Amino acid sequence: MLTEEQRAALDWEKTDGLLPVVVQHAVSGEVLMLGYMNQDALAKTEESGKVTFYSRTKQRLWTKGETSGHFLKVVSITPDCDNDTLLALVNPIGPTCHKGTSSCFGKASHQWLFLYQLEQLLAERKTADPVSSYTAKLYASGTKRIAQKVGEEGVETALAATVHDRFELTNEASDLMYHLLVLLQDQELDLTAVIENLRGRHQ
Repeated sequence: MLTEEQRAALDWEKTDGLLPVVVQHAVSGEVLMLGYMNQDALAKTEESGKVTFYSRTKQRLWTKGETSGHFLKVVSITPDCDNDTLLALVNPIGPTCHKGTSSCFGKASHQWLFLYQLEQLLAERKTADPVSSYTAKLYASGTKRIAQKVGEEGVETALAATVHDRFELTNEASDLMYHLLVLLQDQELDLTAVIENLRGRHQ
C-alpha cells in the first residue's frame, strides 16, 4: 500500500477531494476500470484490501463487488508523478464490468495477457479427461513427473542453445514454459508472485 510519505504528498485540493484511480489487473496488465477515491475511500481500501471508491452518483463509499461479490483485491497502490492520480494493481474476483466482461474498456491487451490467459486455460484442464487431454494426463501423473518434465525440457532448451539451433530452441523453450506453467498450477502458485519477482530481478 502507500507509504506515509506517499500518502502525505497526495494533492487532494487539486482534484477537489477526489483522486481518479486507474484499476489494472496485477497479472495480465489489463486495464479494468476507472473510479474515484476520497480520503475515506482510500483508507477503507487500504484497511480492507478491497478497492473502495467514492460513488459520485450515490454520494457514498462504494466497495466494488459489495453486491455482486466481484471484488477487486488490492496488490498495490501507486501515485502518479503529480500525486493527483492513483494506479491500483488488483486481482479481480470475477468480471469487473457490470456487463459481465473482464474490463469496462473492452479488450485492453498487455504483454502479460496471453501468459495469464494460458495459465487460466491450464487451470481449467485439471478437471478434463486425461484420455483426451495431455495436460489433464500430466496433472494426473503427479508432481514428481511434472517436475521431471520441466527438468527434461530445461536440458533440451539449453542443448538447442549451445548448438545455435534457433528452430529447436524456439520449440524447446515453448515446451519448457508450458510444463513450468503446469507445475505452477499443480503447486497452486499463481503468476502474481512469479511476475513480481521477475520485475525485481531485471531492474
